Amino acid sequence: MSERDHSALPQIAEEAAMIEIPPKLTEQPPANPNPTPPTSIPPLGPQASTPTKDPQTPNRTPQPPSPTKDPQPPNPQFQGWHSRGYLSHFDSPNTIQSITIRLADSVPASVISAWKEELHILQTTSADDSSMAKLRDKIEKYEDARYGNCYLRNPQIAEVVRDALFHFDGKRYRLLEWCIMPNHVHVMIEVLHTDTTSKIVHSWKSFTANRANAILGRSGSFWMPDYFDRYIRDERHFNIVRNYIRNNPVKAGLVKKQSDWEWGSAGKRRGGG
Repeated sequence: MSERDHSALPQIAEEAAMIEIPPKLTEQPPANPNPTPPTSIPPLGPQASTPTKDPQTPNRTPQPPSPTKDPQPPNPQFQGWHSRGYLSHFDSPNTIQSITIRLADSVPASVISAWKEELHILQTTSADDSSMAKLRDKIEKYEDARYGNCYLRNPQIAEVVRDALFHFDGKRYRLLEWCIMPNHVHVMIEVLHTDTTSKIVHSWKSFTANRANAILGRSGSFWMPDYFDRYIRDERHFNIVRNYIRNNPVKAGLVKKQSDWEWGSAGKRRGGG
């Protein structure tokens, strides 16, 4: 889909609406039936990663949750700390989340299982545990070596992923940072009050997998079954993650400058704008 051709966006909305509510939640009303972002959280759209403008405090950084206490989910669909059988996740509205989704063949499951055994990681291990930090570091180094088919190097597929990230920006979440690498995607969003992180990620993955497989003429798993996420605790954490996302293409040797990578919020095109 061309970045200038918006004719397919209604279809994106229709397909995403069909897939983003897992079977166990089918009795719940449709998420965000009248999407209107809170007035205090303006949408960023094509200006993703631009600091929020405040007339009294210019370039105000979005305020992360308190570092001393986990935010408490106000309703049952936000589960707080939970696991889907692979990794532990934290889900709560009005938090900033750093999310990584990876292609199915980017890091073999057997390799991750061996690392988890080596680091004594269980399903109940917190995402903030030091062993999880070591696991993330191992995975990041492995995936930056660009193993697997690296389908996201295909500009047509990268456009599908980019457009999916931007489609509900300002409605179901605020897109703060993003970077599409050859075999994985980094995203930082502010979760609003309508959709959980897991539902947002499920929608991205289901829609983009169907489109990408159609483009490639293949079937089967496109993404890994789970995803990595960490909620941003304070401004220091926010800046560390933001810089990591923007610098990932440079660190991986894909470009010399952050602004040279077109598939990310640091790029000159700034999301196709």
